[in-house]
Amino acid sequence: MINKELKTIDTILFDLDGTLINTIELIVASFLHTMEHYYPGKYTREDVITFIGPPLSETFTNLDPSKVEEMTKTYRTYNHAKHDELVKEYEGVYETLEKLEEKGYKMAIVTTKSRGTAVRGLELMKLDKFFDVVVSLDEVENYKPHPEPLEKAMAALQADRSKTLMVGDSKHDILGGKNAGTKTAGVAWSIQGKESLQTYEPDIMLDTMPELLHYLGVE
Repeated sequence: MINKELKTIDTILFDLDGTLINTIELIVASFLHTMEHYYPGKYTREDVITFIGPPLSETFTNLDPSKVEEMTKTYRTYNHAKHDELVKEYEGVYETLEKLEEKGYKMAIVTTKSRGTAVRGLELMKLDKFFDVVVSLDEVENYKPHPEPLEKAMAALQADRSKTLMVGDSKHDILGGKNAGTKTAGVAWSIQGKESLQTYEPDIMLDTMPELLHYLGVE
């Protein structure tokens, strides 16, 4: 299963939500709560799943530009209150990161979440010790799929883009990697579905996180 194109990889950038930590139910519940408040009875679970990926500002601007701050506050208040109750782990993630760290891979988080919420999720799942570099929405002018956040992470890690892999669960991650000149890996547990993510042509598709070790040739 070793991918010859990935054998030179020494740096891995990870998306957070839906990739390393299972925040899907939290995000869906937060969107449903917000939509029910502003648009009673109009939005279903299937509707709000399409909101996952871009920053809240983009989603809420598309709904009502005059209420972006108000809706964001409603969403975040609920999200923060329910965070620790609804966030779950993905099997094999901790062990995979532990092995990558042991083998000397450089790693960073590149997320469209705010820094505080991202760090809270990492700490809750005890993954924070693997990441000295976290590039959140608070540190950039442009978010994925713009290359800026990935380039910022690579600069912090002194990484070569040709030896870097971006791992994520949405088109923003795959296209962000392509725009930044890195290799890309999609995760089959994406809420949008494996087939949908495959249309963006990631270099590899992971059915489980430990598969990443095999692709990299890590024993």
